[in-house]
Amino acid sequence: MAELIGTKMVEDGRTARQIFDEVMANPARKKFGFGAKLAIVNVDVQQAYTRTDLFKTAYETDPRQIEYINTISRLARAKGMPVIWSRVAYKHDAGDAGVWGTRTDTEDSLQNIRYDSERHRFDPRCAIDADDLTFTKRTPSVFFETPLASYLTFHRVDTVVVTGGSTSGCVRATAVDALSHGYRTIVPIETCADKHESYHFANLTDLQLKYADVEPVQAVIDWLEAR
Repeated sequence: MAELIGTKMVEDGRTARQIFDEVMANPARKKFGFGAKLAIVNVDVQQAYTRTDLFKTAYETDPRQIEYINTISRLARAKGMPVIWSRVAYKHDAGDAGVWGTRTDTEDSLQNIRYDSERHRFDPRCAIDADDLTFTKRTPSVFFETPLASYLTFHRVDTVVVTGGSTSGCVRATAVDALSHGYRTIVPIETCADKHESYHFANLTDLQLKYADVEPVQAVIDWLEAR
């Protein structure tokens, strides 16, 4: 790779995980904090990304990820707060995938996740309630061209808790959009996953420094149980 001319980036040999641990141990900014009412937004907890036994595109970070997602979803639901589940898929000819679906074309490519396929199905470990909002999206952010924004407005939500995967992709895109829409944004660490450790921790660090409160899942549990 050609040398990057004119850059003066910090290169100190620390791993992404080491930087994350240091940032979390020494917070440089105050938290956004929780507001009055939150929504749990579970991003793409579908078999294409969770079933490592079935698909090469799947990944696992914390083995209890879905258990934690179910716990905070159940608690929020019991307090009358919205729970949302997204997943991604496209029609048979992938004509709705847009430019995002043009970079590769293998059986594992994004645009080859078809509606009602095994890849499209939510992970069977997900405890989805009949009253939860579920929908399919086509782009990284759960906010883009979906009913999410109007749903949150109707339910008078001021805080969005983002879980799911991948941390460096759709979780990050959704968290940035949540902040851009004016929501306090929380990302519980144990509820997010990615294929590579460096991507996972680098993006959690960036979210913590700029766009969200990156918190242990217990912080969300404690807040909900205190309501």
